[in-house]
Amino acid sequence: MSRPRSGKGWALLCLVPFALVFIVFQIAPLAWVALHSLRTDSGWGLDNFVAAFSSRFYRQAMQFSLEISFWSSLFGIIIAVLGSYSLRRVDSKLRDFVSAFANMTSNFAGVPLAFAFIILLGFNGSLTMILKQAGLIDDFNLYSKTGLIILYTYFQIPLGVLLLYPAFDALREDWRESSALLGASAWQYWRHIGLPVLTPALLGTFVILLANALGAYATVYALTTGNFNVLPIRIAAMVAGDISLNPDLAAALAMILVGMMTLVTLVHQWLLKRSYHVAR
Repeated sequence: MSRPRSGKGWALLCLVPFALVFIVFQIAPLAWVALHSLRTDSGWGLDNFVAAFSSRFYRQAMQFSLEISFWSSLFGIIIAVLGSYSLRRVDSKLRDFVSAFANMTSNFAGVPLAFAFIILLGFNGSLTMILKQAGLIDDFNLYSKTGLIILYTYFQIPLGVLLLYPAFDALREDWRESSALLGASAWQYWRHIGLPVLTPALLGTFVILLANALGAYATVYALTTGNFNVLPIRIAAMVAGDISLNPDLAAALAMILVGMMTLVTLVHQWLLKRSYHVAR
């Protein structure tokens, strides 16, 4: 009986470094931000949150952050699902190449990505000029909300492929063959077998993509030089800005961002439980 206890003790001891790192770099900063979000000039209260939600400017930042994150995550996961499924059906060498390329491009973000898109799709970008000369577009503004959705979608796709590709291992080929023998169409197979099996992975990946987009800062800052109104830009401006320095209000906006992700996570957990009960 002493050996299992000793093994459990060593396991708990090994968790101590991780626990310390988690507390110092996750819990402590979050607690600091939460504390300062309640600090005002007159003491403590919810004045920073009232100021954030009563301001049309900050409400617009919340709206733009949610819209860009939602649509880029949706488009990204759709393309990632199609790409991951296609990878399961192609030659192993091509699969390995695309997987390695996705792994590389998933880290291609920030200033280099913004610079690449400016060269391609800026007002005088090479691809923009080609499409204009071909008569396919009249004008395109990369620095608008639509342009940012396209930019965000680009760096969402490789991450989505890396997360969803292993999920397709759960789909067994004999399930497809059995459903075909029983007279089920391809749509019926995906409706009653494929999608229910993939639902947990799809929902989990969507939440990760949403979090990835909500917290993106370097790319949108490098592209718009901080002139587009999203929450990460507003938070950074009030922490490091020379004119609008207000770290307490920035902490409140950061907690609103945390609240958005918490709400999305709770909805994700609810949908998972519902899909589990439906599957049973």
